[in-house]
Amino acid sequence: MRLFVAVLPPRVAADQLADAVGALRRLPDASALRWTTSESWHFTLAFLGEVPEHVRPELDERLGRAAARHAPCELRLSGGGRFGDRALWTGADGELTALAALADSVRAAARRAGAPADEEHGFRPHLTLARTHRARPVRLRPFADALAAFHGTPWTAGTLCLVNSALPHSGTPGEQPRYTTETSWPLGRAR
Repeated sequence: MRLFVAVLPPRVAADQLADAVGALRRLPDASALRWTTSESWHFTLAFLGEVPEHVRPELDERLGRAAARHAPCELRLSGGGRFGDRALWTGADGELTALAALADSVRAAARRAGAPADEEHGFRPHLTLARTHRARPVRLRPFADALAAFHGTPWTAGTLCLVNSALPHSGTPGEQPRYTTETSWPLGRAR
């Protein structure tokens, strides 16, 4: 399975962001972007890639222990940014130090279980909203600037999720990966 570990925003937070994204989708060149759906929005703590089935039991056990050691944290979706002209995102405000510590624990747990995380880019809390097509690049600065003033309602991140990412394979333009939560653990329930 192709897996990642994430914190998912609650529906109310995603709905607020969807309203802001709706305004972005009316900007010039918006139709040239590949927009993600609100159902796929998440904060990736660790991308694990292909994980062999025999690793799952220990991975699940270690992720469960990591979740238990960290208290829930308050977050809110906030602002806008971009990775060059490749991806548009919104960030987070709130207890980011606590979220980063959780990400560190998740990465250590995955490494010890035999499913090391891709740590090429480090942890930077963001939720991807859109990507550009390689064949038709779009300047993302106007989109990020338009989202800069966005600040959603605070919410409590209280669950750690192990998510299966099934890549599109139909060849249909604009098809998105399908994300399925395989397992989840409440934060802060140390034994």
